[in-house]
Parts: sequence; C-alpha cells; structure tokens
Amino acid sequence: MYHFIYFSNNFRAMKQVNKKSSDVDIVNEVLEACIMAYPVSSFIISIYQQYQKRGSLSKKQLQGLHGKASAVKDFSAAKLATLEALIKKMPNRFKSELPETKPLYEKDKTAGELIDAILAKYPQHKRVLFFQSKYNNNQPLSGIEIDELKKFKQVLKL
Repeated sequence: MYHFIYFSNNFRAMKQVNKKSSDVDIVNEVLEACIMAYPVSSFIISIYQQYQKRGSLSKKQLQGLHGKASAVKDFSAAKLATLEALIKKMPNRFKSELPETKPLYEKDKTAGELIDAILAKYPQHKRVLFFQSKYNNNQPLSGIEIDELKKFKQVLKL
C-alpha cells in the first residue's frame, strides 16, 4: 500500500508538471461550457476526458472545439478569441507527398543488346539463354555475367 501511495503522489506531481502553470485555463473553461451546452455530445466528452488525462489537445481537436463553442449562445467572445489565438499559435503539420515509384531494377540495355546479338547468330547457346531468361525476369545480371557476355561476343566475333 505504501508503494501505491508513493506512485499516486508521483503521478499527481508528474501530471502537474505536464500542465501549464497558468492560473486561467481557457481550454478547460471552453470545454466545460460546451459540456453544459451539449451534455450528450460524444465529441466534447471524449476531448474533455483526453484533456484531463494528457493536459493538451491537437490543433484539429481545438478547431473542432472552437466550432462547437462558437455555436453556444451567450458565450464570451474573449474566450473564443483566446482559443482562436491558441489554435493559430500551434504549428501546421502537413503530410509530405509520396515519392515517385520507380522499379527496383532497370534493365541494362547493353546487356540486352549483347544477348540479342549472340542469340541471333547462335540461338541454342545455353549459357546465353540462361542470361536471357534472367534478363527477361528482371533479375539483375552481375558484373561477372556481363563480362562473360562480352567474352562470348569477342570469341564468337560478332
């Protein structure tokens, strides 16, 4: 039980550290006024609970709260203006655009030309047929294999 009391006291202290040290909490006041005006609104209740737990709301949530609070009759314009100033002060977060998709492997045109030239003269060359199947299946040819194709071209005098 001692540990529980110690933990709960530390948790309260941590919660107080996370909250701003201002005496006037406009967001909390606006939330409470909106709860009084809209007691069954699940949006207002959920962001109120989140604000109580985390001590802050996102910019989108504050914009939604501002929209709800502006519809409340007899609500202070000064509090709305303060809430709007808090919203404007928060940074805008944009999602970056996705990069262009490009194929993992681009076919080496010189290797394709070497394969075609050799197979034009010797269509049954097994090793070059193997290279052609690799080339057609978009598998990269290693440097050794390309050198081998160049040797075949020299040996066959193409």
